[in-house]
Amino acid sequence: MKYKIKWIISALIVLSAALSTARAETWRLENNGSWQEVSAQNQDRFLMEVAEAKKLVNTGQTKAARKAFERLKKQFPEIAGADLDKYIKAELLLSQRKLTRAARTYDKLLINYPQTKLRTASLERMFAIGTAYLGGQKKRVLWLLDISGNAEGIRVMEKVTDHAGIDSEMGLEAAVAVARNYEKRNKFQEAYLKWWEISLEWQTGTIYRDALLGMAQAKQAIYNDHPEAKRPFYDASCLKSAKSYYEKFQLIYPEEAKELGIEKILEEIYEQLAYKEYIIGRYYQKTGNKTSANLYYNMVVSNSPESAAADLAEDMLDINIKNN
Repeated sequence: MKYKIKWIISALIVLSAALSTARAETWRLENNGSWQEVSAQNQDRFLMEVAEAKKLVNTGQTKAARKAFERLKKQFPEIAGADLDKYIKAELLLSQRKLTRAARTYDKLLINYPQTKLRTASLERMFAIGTAYLGGQKKRVLWLLDISGNAEGIRVMEKVTDHAGIDSEMGLEAAVAVARNYEKRNKFQEAYLKWWEISLEWQTGTIYRDALLGMAQAKQAIYNDHPEAKRPFYDASCLKSAKSYYEKFQLIYPEEAKELGIEKILEEIYEQLAYKEYIIGRYYQKTGNKTSANLYYNMVVSNSPESAAADLAEDMLDINIKNN
């Protein structure tokens, strides 16, 4: 399965895509939960009405869209049902550009009617709304204040993944969009957790490659987010995790690792970890515990002999030997 999926954000999905998968497969949900097929001879007229309603929704003509949907229900009573009513409500909200309310209505439709034939159309609408928010669309609150739509976009995309499943193309694409958004906003811990979630389901192919790289970069960024002069005084577990992910990436994807300069990144991490151990040695040195200090100095020299920290550690070992 190809990981790269082309979603057209600017165009809202045609209602007929969900109501008819072929000329002989348009259905309505009966009160008893069964589906009844729309007569084949009505397909052409039905699709024309659907196309007109879709056009009106996409261009924001709410009143005209409402009339078109009512006309659709009257002309084709065999498709009328509670799930269609809910979908129409969401469509009309969408035509008014009330994106949050529309997304929640699509979500309720999927919760209340999980077997609806409108499932795909609703998910695609939600995906388009989530993409718009993550792409910079503002969210209006209190009728006059516009705020960032990132949080709402993430909420909608999480719903898409929940409904579609992270093992599906749409669910995966929604999860990746969330991870990328977190990265863009320097929310590295959140980005790591989302990539980790993705990696649990997708452990092969390009998506696992991207997840592995995403986890490595996120963990490295968490450590490097501290002021440079103070980094050695913080916990290095994130840096060690980044090292592990980069090494695994280098092992599984050697060509991509060369292109991305992973070897150089690892050298920088090795240097940072060595300096971290040297700083621990210096701490013990200042407290008068030379035995523990020498233990860390020797560890730096043994584990990272080519590092700048090793030179510093050797100098301290020489000093301690002379002062004994």
